[in-house]
Parts: sequence; C-alpha cells; structure tokens
Amino acid sequence: MLSQIDLNKKADWQDYELRMSQLELRMGELQRKCRELGIPIMILFEGFEASGKGTMIGKMIRPLDPRGFKVYTMEKEYEEDKMHPYLWRYSIKTPERGRIHIFDKSWYQGLEEGGVWYDEIRQYEKQFTDDGMVLIKFFLAITKKEQKKRLEALAEKKNTKWRVTKKDWKKNKDYDWYVDEYDAMLIETDTPNAPWTIVEAMEKKYAIYKIISTVVSRMEEAVKQRENATLAANEQKEVLGGQGEEKLLNGVLKGVDLSLDLSPEEYKEKRKKLQKRLSKLHNKMYLQRVPVILAFEGWDAGGKGGAIKRITQCMDPRGYEVVPIASPNDTEKAHHYLWRFWEKFPKDGHMAIFDRTWYGRVLVERIEGFAKEEEWKRAYSEINAMEAHLVNEGAIVLKFWMHIDKDEQERRFKQRQETPEKQWKITDEDWRNRAKWGEYEKAVDEMIVRTSTQEAPWYIIEANSKLYARIKVLEIVVEALEAVLGK
Repeated sequence: MLSQIDLNKKADWQDYELRMSQLELRMGELQRKCRELGIPIMILFEGFEASGKGTMIGKMIRPLDPRGFKVYTMEKEYEEDKMHPYLWRYSIKTPERGRIHIFDKSWYQGLEEGGVWYDEIRQYEKQFTDDGMVLIKFFLAITKKEQKKRLEALAEKKNTKWRVTKKDWKKNKDYDWYVDEYDAMLIETDTPNAPWTIVEAMEKKYAIYKIISTVVSRMEEAVKQRENATLAANEQKEVLGGQGEEKLLNGVLKGVDLSLDLSPEEYKEKRKKLQKRLSKLHNKMYLQRVPVILAFEGWDAGGKGGAIKRITQCMDPRGYEVVPIASPNDTEKAHHYLWRFWEKFPKDGHMAIFDRTWYGRVLVERIEGFAKEEEWKRAYSEINAMEAHLVNEGAIVLKFWMHIDKDEQERRFKQRQETPEKQWKITDEDWRNRAKWGEYEKAVDEMIVRTSTQEAPWYIIEANSKLYARIKVLEIVVEALEAVLGK
C-alpha cells in the first residue's frame, strides 16, 4: 500500500490560501455543531518518525475553539501505564460527547512491539464508532531519504537535537522493514467505521490541507447522519436465533438448586481456612504483579455485600478497592458507558471488587429503557472483548451472580424494614424493581448465556443460604487464584 503512494504531491494551487481559509472557517462551524449535537470525535496521528505529526496537529487545531479539544502525547509509557492493561491509558482519555480528543501516537504503537492483536483493535474501535463517535485516523508518510534529511536537520540544531534518539536512526536504517509492518497494520485495521487516511507528508502545505479537508468531510458526514436520524431503527425488533436462543428459552436460572445450605459450625470452620489461604494469595498477587477483578451482580438483597465483606476481611486494605457502582453521573453519561469502569480497573498486583458492574447495560438499563435496544444488544460483544483484553493482559476476571428466589427476597426486604440499623438498605426502588422480576430474570438468563466465556466465566451462587453463598464465593476465588499463582 505505502509503496504505491505518490509521496511527491504538492499544494500548487494559486488559490491555496483562499481554500485554506474557507476550510478553517467551516471546521470551526462544524466543531460548534458537533458540540451542540453531542458528537464525540477522536483523531489519531500515526506515521514515520520525523513525518511532522506534531507540526500537523499544531496547524490542524488552529481553527478550533481550544475549550473544546485536548491533545494527548502518547509515545511515552509511564510506570502507572505499564501496571495496567495495554488499552487502559487510552480508554481513560476518550472524549465525552461533543468534545474532540487528539492523539499524537495511539494504541497502534503497540502493534510494532506485538502488544495488541489486530482483531482486538478492530473490536476496540468498533465499540466507539457504534456508540456514535467519529474516529479519524491519519498515517503520515515520507520517503527514507526525506526522513534522514529531517532527522539530520533536527540533530544539528541545539534546541531540537534532544528529539532525535538512537531508536529514530535505527528506524531510518530499517525503513523498508517498517514499510512492510505499517502496510500490514493499515490493511488489517482499515475498516468502514474507522478508515485510514494516508497523508503524503513530503510537503507540509499539502499535508495540512488534506488533513483539515478530511476532518471537515468526516464531521459534515457525522452531522448529516445525526440530523437525518429517524426512530425507525429503534422500533425494529430483532429476532434472536441459533443455539444461544435455545439456551435462553430453557432458562439458565430455573435449574439452580437454592436448597443448598451449611451449618454454622461447618461455615465457621471453612471460612477460617479459606480466608487464611486467601490472605497468603493476596500477598502472592502483589509479588507476582497479577491484577484481579471480581464482579458481583445479583438480585437486590442477594447477599453481594456479605460475600464481599468475607473476601476483604482477610486482606491488606492497601491492596484492594471495593468499587460500588451507582447510576452514572452527568460526566459519565457523556462518555461511552464502559469509560467509568476502565478508570477503576486495578493496576498489577491489586484487586478491584465491583459491587454492581458494567452489566448494568444489559440489565437495569435494558429493563428501564435507559439504553436503546441496539445499544444493549451490541453491549454483549463489547463487554466480551473488553474482558478478553483484560485477561490477555494478565488479569484474573471472576463474575458472580448472587441468586435467590422471590420469596427469599421478600423475606429479606421485610427484615430490613423491621430492623432499624438495616432500614437504609431498603428503598422504594427495590420494591419497584421486584415488580419486574420476570423481565429481569429473562435479561439475566441472556446475559449469562452471551457473556460467560472461557476467559471470564459467570458463577451462579446459590444464595438463599447466606452461609453457603459466602463459602462458595470464597472457594471459587481461592481456587482461581491458586490456579494462577500456585498453592
């Protein structure tokens, strides 16, 4: 691909300045329109060393309102970044609706080092574009001779010689090898939703004109699509099919034996032994730098808090965080729904325990209508891709559904109402949600079928007996950690 590009293109039009001024004016108008319509925009700059990425970014942002964009220089990976999954540092910097975020180097630099597979990248970008983000990707190309010339010019000047490293000279020497690698990257990740624009960057005037005209074109397209959107797509009903639907009709939760129980004596003995093992494993987690994510979902009053408490009782509080998830605030609503969870994922050697999770998208947001049908339906694949990335980066991901029957829930609700120190746990919303038990049961069945994967399986916990449920959770956590960390 790159070898077929004519890199000697020039902006030799007599009316170049007039064209540029019109483009810049239009770009400013479109920024305001995108902000008004809540369209997020992410612009990535990749390319050969010394191809002018920084210069192009500086010229591109000139027509924009500086209050509406932010530029991130991502080439350097800091220690905090290294202690998280590879995509973490990019995910927490994605723009909220109506804003523009510009990346000088992006997740594509990991491909040079074998950091991320192409399929992961395609899935990662698709979750953003499916959610309405405009993703614009530029690759700046120059010849080997021009690259060497620019590196020499930078190295000769006192104020810029620090920018040229041994790695840059090696990349110039291995230019042909990089052409092949970049070709593969561009071909594999050029998709309809996130296409690459190759910028012939030998002449700066031509390069910036192509960049700004591309941004304007993509913004105009996004505005037109948003303004012409109709409600027809939201009203269409998609019919599920295949083996997955067969399982849904059988009902995953219907076969759970909720009569399982433990005596207080047996519970006390098992808890003591399991917590002792977990305490040692928590130290191993830190020493071996293995991150652990525990995700708890379940019926209201299903015993999530009690199970979490028995896990944390035996661990050093400096090495874990319990993350209670409530309704998203205005800032969180302005981002992709997974953004607020990326921020809370643990660094290497630490544990994050989520009391409610990203599965709210396919549960409460589905049932209560906070997410459109096409949004919660595509969430299954988005969540699977995110969890697979976490596991591929070395994390242990365990997901628990705390299951009780409707009668047990009613008994616990009434007990909370009658116990002064527990009354804060019961709200009118709990009773309202209970009235939709059947809808939630169907949603939970579908959630488990579609998102219980080899990388991140669901564990259904028989929780009518609190004692039995707490021990089962502890056993699963201990056994999973021992399988990775060693006994």
